[in-house]
Amino acid sequence: MDAYDNGSDARHGPVEPHGPTEPESPTGPTDECPTGPYTPVPNPPAFPTPPADPRTGVAALALRYRIIAAVALAVVAVGVCAHLAMTFLHVAPANTLSKEHGTAIDEWIYPEFEQNWKLFAPNPLQQNISVQVRAEVRTADGATRTTGWYDLSAQDGRAIDGNLLPSHTQQNELRRAWDFFVATHGSDNRPIGLRGALAESYLRRIGVLRLDREDAAGRGGLVERVQFRSRTTNVPPPEWSREEAQTTPVYRELPWWPVPQAEGGVR
Repeated sequence: MDAYDNGSDARHGPVEPHGPTEPESPTGPTDECPTGPYTPVPNPPAFPTPPADPRTGVAALALRYRIIAAVALAVVAVGVCAHLAMTFLHVAPANTLSKEHGTAIDEWIYPEFEQNWKLFAPNPLQQNISVQVRAEVRTADGATRTTGWYDLSAQDGRAIDGNLLPSHTQQNELRRAWDFFVATHGSDNRPIGLRGALAESYLRRIGVLRLDREDAAGRGGLVERVQFRSRTTNVPPPEWSREEAQTTPVYRELPWWPVPQAEGGVR
């Protein structure tokens, strides 16, 4: 049966050309998206830049405060360098600079920054020296009384014991002040050099400050005079040593020193 036959089985419509034909894409034309015509996508919007971290420390200060901080830092640096230079010239062997500026170096070093090399001596110190002080005070009602002895070395020892970071003051202030006094005074407790008065003043100021800390004068009281003494005890030798040492304490008692008004004494 051909295309011109009538009947229910006849084919209708135009006759397709002979030969193979390219099948249509099941998704439609290639220039269109499956869901409709192609629409160009615009560039995505740019995200805003996050704000910079706020300044901290010196950089956060205003310009004038930064200048002040820089100047203060420079002054501290110059002071530290000057102190190191003075200390070096003090402990170094005699040289041209130390001879020419010896007075200025001594005025800077003594008494607070004096250096002690006893640790490297061939015969180290083998004594325990305890410095003690007492005061003559005038009470608020006008009476006069004498305090007991305050063991200043024992106070420093208690402050250092168990302290991982003891201060330089607790370790060396009192010890160096006593060494300075002994080096500038004879056995009669009189000065033997030009620095004797300075040594007495330094030791006296330490004693007055410690007594004030302990409230030795009481409420309304006033320290009029102070007196120092040392208690020296030889360190016992080890059991295996044949060396013998006397362990009986030896005391050295100084005269009474009046406390000047500038140091909180008599007015």
